[in-house]
Formats: sequence, C-alpha cells, structure tokens
Amino acid sequence: MTAPRPLDAVIVGGGPNGLAAAVTLARAGLKVRVLERHERVGGGLSSAELTRPGFVHDFGSAIHPLGLASPAFRGWPLHAFGLRWVQPAAPFGHVLEDGMGVVIGRDLDAAVQALGADGERWRALFAPLVAQWRELLDDVLRPIPRLPRHPFTLARFGLRALPPAALTAHLFRTREARAAWAGLAAHSNLPLSTPGTGAAPLILGTLAHAVGWPFPAGGAQALADALAAYLRFLGGEIETGVAVRTQHDLPPARAVLVDSSPEVLLEVLGKRTTPGYAAWLRRYRYGPGLLKLDYALSGPVPWRDPALGQAGTLHLGGAAEAITQAEAEVARGALPERPYVLAAQHTPFDPSRAPVGGHTFWAYAHVPPGTPDTYAARIEAQIERAAPGFRDLVLGRRVTNARQLQAFSPVFQGGDVNGGRGDLWGLLARPVPSPTPYRTPVPGIYLCGSATPPGGGIHGMSGYWAAQAALADVFGRR
Repeated sequence: MTAPRPLDAVIVGGGPNGLAAAVTLARAGLKVRVLERHERVGGGLSSAELTRPGFVHDFGSAIHPLGLASPAFRGWPLHAFGLRWVQPAAPFGHVLEDGMGVVIGRDLDAAVQALGADGERWRALFAPLVAQWRELLDDVLRPIPRLPRHPFTLARFGLRALPPAALTAHLFRTREARAAWAGLAAHSNLPLSTPGTGAAPLILGTLAHAVGWPFPAGGAQALADALAAYLRFLGGEIETGVAVRTQHDLPPARAVLVDSSPEVLLEVLGKRTTPGYAAWLRRYRYGPGLLKLDYALSGPVPWRDPALGQAGTLHLGGAAEAITQAEAEVARGALPERPYVLAAQHTPFDPSRAPVGGHTFWAYAHVPPGTPDTYAARIEAQIERAAPGFRDLVLGRRVTNARQLQAFSPVFQGGDVNGGRGDLWGLLARPVPSPTPYRTPVPGIYLCGSATPPGGGIHGMSGYWAAQAALADVFGRR
C-alpha cells in the first residue's frame, strides 16, 4: 500500500484569507490542509440564523465589492462551485439629516445627474479611476513598500488618497456630495481628520461604478463555501472543530500559514521567534470596535425617502460635518449621541434570506472599548429617524458587541473588524515594517490574516500574498 503523501502546508484558520492562501498553494500542486476551530469555515465571512428561524444574517461582512473585484477571486472559477452574486439596484445611499437621501447608482452618468451641481466634479474624480480599476487594485491590494506596477494610475489615486477625507470633502460644494464622500470615508474606522482617509471613498466609489457593491446570494457564507469547495476540488483538505494554540497542535508540514491575529501568531511561534519581532507584534495597534445589530423584520424598511430602498448599503449619519464629529468622538473614547451607522438591506434583492414576506436588516456603529449593549438604542434611533415605523416591524433582534466579536475570532481584537488600524503607519508596518511582512523570523511560518497587507476587507489578498511568499521561500516557486 502506498504511504499517504505528506502535507506541504497547513493553514491555521479558515477565514477568507486562510482559504485564499490554501487555494493559491493548492493551485500550485501542493498538498494543503486547513484547520478551522469552528464547525464551518468562513470566519468573518459566515452566515447564520441569528434572530429567528429562516432569517439568514451575515455575522461579519455583508456587502462585498472587493470580493467580486479581488485580483485573486476574480481569476478563480468560484461560480462553478455555487457562488452567485446579487447586485442591488444601487450600490449605496446616504441619509441626510432631514431623512432625505442621495442614492449613488452604479452608472456614472446617473450618479452625476443625482449629484446635481457637483456631478461633474464627481465624474472628474472617478471616471479615470473607473477606467483603470483593475490596474488600481493590482497596486493597492499589495504590500506598500513594493514598486507599483502602474505608477501613473497609482499616482492619480494617491494625490486624493493621502490627504484627510475631512479636507478632500471640500472638493465638493453641495451637502449631498460632501455627505456621500464622508459616508464612504467613515468605512475606514478612523477619524476623518486622519491623513490617508481619502483612500476609502476613492476605492469604494470606484468600485461602486466599476463592479457595483454586490453580495453572495443566500448569505456571505456562500462565498466561503465556494472557496472551500474549490479547495477540495484541487485536492485540499479542511478539518473543522480543530483549535490550534501552539506548534504542538500542528501536523508536520513544510509551511504553516496563520490566518489569525498577531497575538495568536505569537502563541504558535512560542520561544522560537526573536525578541524584536515579538515586541513588534505586541505593539500592534487596533482601531475602535463596533456594536452590531441584526434584525428580522415583518416588512421592508419604511424609509422616509423611498429612493433609499434601491440601495443595498446605507450610510446613516447626516451631513459630512456630523459624521466627522461622530467618528472623532469615538476615537476619543466618547459615545456620539447620533452615531454614524453603516447598514445593509439584502432581502429586497435576495428574498431567499427570509421567509415569505419577511426581511433582514444589518447595521453597526463604531464604538470605543467597553461600550455597553444599551448603546444599541442610539443606533436604532438613527434608523428610526430615517425610517419612521421601523421599530414596529421588528420580529427579532440580536446585538453583537466587541467582546463577542473577539470571542468569535481573534482577528477581531477589541471588535476591530479591519484587523488593525488603517492609518498610514498602520499600513506601512502591518504588522512589521518589511517589504514581505508575511514572513516571520521562523523559516516556514507566515502570517496571512488581515493584520498583513492590504488589511481588512473580503478580498483574500493577504492570504494570496502570504502564499506567494511561501511558494518562493519554501518551495522554490517564483
């Protein structure tokens, strides 16, 4: 009898980056095994009936423009393994202080018309980036210290990305355009006065017009399951219900890639690492956490402005100045009276997520550490202002706090779903200053979670780049 082929690589963690790393290695012909402590893969890309039977909610990420646009994912045949993307009628809408909204459609011309006096400024900003969106992502979704492949496109992006979003919002004259810009910028989970926060609205706005802001039919879990099915098709293995705490929990393999936090990586490395590297990991910084609400509803959200029903993603926060103030308060450790709320409505476009006539709603606000669950009342008040009668539709609600997020996955330290601060220093030293920050001082061990470039988001590129480093270092594949 032929002896089983030994493992080439073990992936610790079956989140999107761990699965992307595993697929990348398996596509190179290596024998790969993923070890996941939960009973299903997915991590922040998982779905479950969190409120009532039949209502499917996304535990973590809910809208996935980068999932569709990712240089890794878009090159893989995930559609052959059950993945189907749903495109809302419009990528996103922003709710102004009077409850009226501005809805940004995927068509750039329609967005220009919706923004009135600022429409042509919006076009001048986004049209060149939309035309070169693949080239832009190829450079943005990779380690910063490396030479860009498309320097002119990246330079055009960088001129607007490096200043604070609170400053670049003044490129626009109307409250609608400034508010839409600030709502996009607040995805960064940083005060809008922070240098580099101009990158978030540029990337997200470009994706809105280039590929839309879609989500997987049936729930985010469908993307994780498609990645897992593709991995198995390639010969990869997945073991669930397996907790890895130290190197002794690992099977023999030539390479180990850790899709988790720097803290977990330190436990796996143990005494084998260097004091300097361990010190860098211990100093790694996280941003604010969040308080998340999932709702089962008896009907669609009754927006004061019916046009908002066309958007898959909603930003509730009012004027740009109000959003800037709210996010600054969170950074200071205060709780805004009227928080910036990021929300998603799936069932108007994917009714399979709820029983007939039912709907789901997903919303969160950034919060400082230790925020009590009672703060959910302020988040809900923001929703009610924009959609009077919302509370009357609630059949069930689940509140998820920062502590629960971290317990679910160590990647979400302190409830930070971006895996670490995304300011300029947080990007240059993620988690250490290095042209290949996935490597550790221990040969054959790599970090591939969202604490490595390009950071948070459902794109799999942290796993992809870590796998590329392992292929070059351990297996001589370049």
